[in-house]
Order: sequence, then C-alpha cells, then structure tokens
Amino acid sequence: MAASTIPVRPSAVEIARAAAAAIPSEVSTRPLLGILGVVTGAGLVTLAGRMLSLGLADLKGHVGIGFDNGAWLDSAYNASLMFIGPFSVYLGGLLGPRRILLFAAGLFTVTSIFLPFIHSYSLLVVALIVAGLTSGTFYPLTLTFALRNIPLRYLPFTIALYATFVDGAVNIAPSLYGWYRDHLSWHWMFWNSAVIAPVMMICVYFGIPRMPSRKKGGPAPSFVGFLYLSAGLALVFAALQQGQRLEWWRSGEFNAWFWSGSFFLLCALVRRLRAPNPLVALRYLLKWNTVLLGCLLFWFRFTLCTTIILIPQSLAIRGLEADQIGPAIIWSALPLIPIAFIAALLLLRKHDPRLLFAIGLACTAFAAWLNSQYTSAWAAENLYRTELLTGLGQAFAFIGLVGCIVLQAIFAGALAKPEWVLSFSAFFHTIRLFGGTAGAIYMGHFIAQREKLHSELLGLHVSSGNWISDQNIHAMTAGLFAKSSSMAAAGARAIDLIAARLRLQAYSLSLVDGFLLIAWSCACALIFVALLRKSPLNYGELSNMQQIPAAHKESNQ
Repeated sequence: MAASTIPVRPSAVEIARAAAAAIPSEVSTRPLLGILGVVTGAGLVTLAGRMLSLGLADLKGHVGIGFDNGAWLDSAYNASLMFIGPFSVYLGGLLGPRRILLFAAGLFTVTSIFLPFIHSYSLLVVALIVAGLTSGTFYPLTLTFALRNIPLRYLPFTIALYATFVDGAVNIAPSLYGWYRDHLSWHWMFWNSAVIAPVMMICVYFGIPRMPSRKKGGPAPSFVGFLYLSAGLALVFAALQQGQRLEWWRSGEFNAWFWSGSFFLLCALVRRLRAPNPLVALRYLLKWNTVLLGCLLFWFRFTLCTTIILIPQSLAIRGLEADQIGPAIIWSALPLIPIAFIAALLLLRKHDPRLLFAIGLACTAFAAWLNSQYTSAWAAENLYRTELLTGLGQAFAFIGLVGCIVLQAIFAGALAKPEWVLSFSAFFHTIRLFGGTAGAIYMGHFIAQREKLHSELLGLHVSSGNWISDQNIHAMTAGLFAKSSSMAAAGARAIDLIAARLRLQAYSLSLVDGFLLIAWSCACALIFVALLRKSPLNYGELSNMQQIPAAHKESNQ
C-alpha cells in the first residue's frame, strides 16, 4: 500500500532562505542608484500632485477659467494616476521596470516643460492626463522593484528613503510652492518636476539592471480585463473627487460618471469569471495580514489629512497664503530624515515593525488631540510643536507600515511566482490611491457638514431682539458709520461682519471636530495593529540569511 503524502508547510527559516536566494545579494555595481531612482520617482509623483493642488488658482487664472472648469484639472491628473497605476505594475513585470520608467519619465519631463505655456483649456486637460499617465508608473513599480531586486540588508534603508521622499514631498510642497511663486514664477510648479525627472532617469539607467528578454511561449496574456478595471476605477475616482462640488446623487453629471465606472467594473468582473488573466492572483491576496495591512494603509492615508487638509485650512481661513502656511507644515518634514534612518536601524536591530507602526499612530493621535485645542486666533507659530510631533508620528507609522507590508510579501511567498508579487504590488497601490482620495473626500464632506451644524447651533444664540445681539449690532454700527454712506448702510455692514464672525467660529469648530476624528481613527487603527500576526523573522535575521559575495564586497569598497 503506497504511503500517502501530506504537504508540509515550509518553516520560516526555509522561506527566508528561499527569499534570500531569490533576491540578488547585489543589484549592480551601484545598488544605491537603483534605490534612489525608484524612491525619487515615488516622491516625484506625490510632489507633482501636491504642487498642482496648491497652484490650481494660479493655473485657472492663467487659462482664464472659473471654479467649475478648474475643478476638473486636478481630477484629470489624479484619475489618470488611478487608470495607469495597477496596469503599470503588470507592464513593469512583463517589460521590466527599467524600460517603463525611462520611457515614462522622459515623456513626463517633456510634458512638464510645456504645461505652463498652454492657454487652451481642452489642451491643458489633455496634457495633464498625459502627465498623470506617465508619472503614475513611478509609484507602483517601486514596491515591485524593492521586493525583487534590492538586497535584504538594504531593505530597511530603502523603506527609510521611501518614507522620507514620499512623506517629505507632502510636507515641503506648500513652502516650496510659495517660494517659487514669490521669487521665481508659478510656472515652477511644473518645471520643478522637469528638473527632478532627469535625475531619476540617470539613477534608473545606471542603477536598475536590464531585464532579460521574455521567452515567447504559451498564449499571450490578455489585458482587456485590465482596461475595463482601470477605466472603471478612474471614472469612479473622478466621480468621488467631484461629488462634494456636484452635490452627490442630486447631480446627473455625478451619476453619469459613477454608474459608467460601475459598469466598467462589472465588465471587469465578468471578464475575470469567464477568462481569468493568469497574471492576476486574487486568491493569493486573501490572507489575514494582507487584508489587515490593506485596511491599515487605507487608514494611514486618512491620517495624513492632518497636514494635507486640516492644518492648511485652519490657517487659510485667516487669509494666509501658501508661503505663510508652509512654515507650519514644514515642521512635519524636519524630523523625517533622522527619524527615518533611526527607524531603519531599529529594524535591522531586530525590532518589530508593528511596534514602530503603533508608536507612530500613538504620536499622531496625541498631536491631533493637542491640535483640537485650536481657536480662530491661532497663528502658524502655535502649530510648530504639534506639527513636529505629527512628523515624528508619521515617519514611524509610515516606516512601520511599509516594513510590515514587505515582511508580509516575503513570508507569504510573493517572490515564489511573478503573478503573486505583481498582484501584491497592484493591490497595495490601488489601496494607496483610493485611500488617499477617499480620505480627503470624506474629510472635506465631514468638515462641510459639521460647519453647517455649528452654524445652525451658533445662529440659535444670535437672533433679532436679543439684547446682546442688539447691543453688538448698535456698537458696531456706530463704529462703521464714519466710513459708510448712511446709518442703514453701516447697520447692514455690521450685520455682515457678525455673520462673518459666526462663519469663522463655525468653521473653526468643524476643524476641531476634524482633529478629534483623526485622533479617534488612529486609536481604532491601533486595534488593527494589535490583530496583525507577527512575522516569523525580522529584518535583522533576514539580512543574516544572505551572504555577500567577496568579489562584490571588494568592488564596492
């Protein structure tokens, strides 16, 4: 009787040894250039998006368009990022990240150079779509390259650089744009990318090895399903981004975009069921830590609303410009470099990335709670200390999160099959894009609704016939009479000023609610962190699994 064979799950040491064997001990003669190239691309696409948001008013004035048409400029760029993002992961897997990044960066550079000279609205939208499609390839190929090519001993420092470039781009953008506008020109919101992209191309050219030509054999993969999925995600993405302005379901335009995108997503599902693409491994993603990390990435992107939305708006309501808001935001970027590399050393010293993630979330929650003491009298100087704490929390949380994602990829066997690592990267890239936009959309909707509520509640105490209200109106009317055409005009101006004060206080209270929402969301995220399963090995133990060839060691000295 033949003995039955029972499949045995490989041990953690066996998985680590297989990963160490799958990843080269040396990427090339200059491995740091490859690392620098991919993280520069990830930071560049973040910086380009922030620059476009900050300079939208100048761009609308340059083209001569109003608020409604101008709102679609930002959506054209971001929806293009959503369209090409998941698709570029698979293109990079088939053609190699080197070829994709070099071509896309070259086209993005040319587009960025000519963008400030465009005066036609339609042509500007097309150019922004091209810029989004090309720069959208930078970010998703970063994780794929890191998982398949960067030596294990370089992974913690790659994560540190990655956090510094991406998070730093978000926080330095207001100061950088304000300086460009005051000392150079608003054109540099685009030319900034045209200067950085060639540097990235040089790093990619010399740092990323050529991919061997793909063997022709078997049926060619079909990307019809990808076209349906990318089109559906881009349309839904644009609809959600414009939802608050279009009043959601009351708008026929919103319904057209949303349901068109939903139809394409349904087509993608039908295509998947009838003729599944062998390069997409959805079942591989159904793992406990993978799903939890996807939720935590979505959550982390929401916490970034502190520096992207709440802090800038808390100062903008007082009429401050980008260069005046920038000094408060840049305090979040100051601790990034030292904290990022301290966190990388902690990872190499065998500390659990979950602990770093939890510390970061706790610091972010505490900073948000301190910011909830905000009043309309606060200036940028009042936010320096809390923004420094926010930067500390974001750095630790970002590195801890990405560290957990990379360890999950290694010990879930993503390196065993190309379709697994590609599906893994595409999944987290899609979550990153949707998490950031969904978080910003929800925060904007939340602030708008809370502002209405506080306006209503404050308005109950300011009514005609109330002696306090009448006294304030009479006193303000007397003060304005000298610079008004009549007593009636002075009274109307006094009422308008009181209404403006009410709006200011209502908006300030809504921002306080936003800070408290961030604090509570971080507290809830800590529960999810506690539910993450510990990786069998840490980065220090993983790096010891990979031996450095003596020839490479001597050549790099």
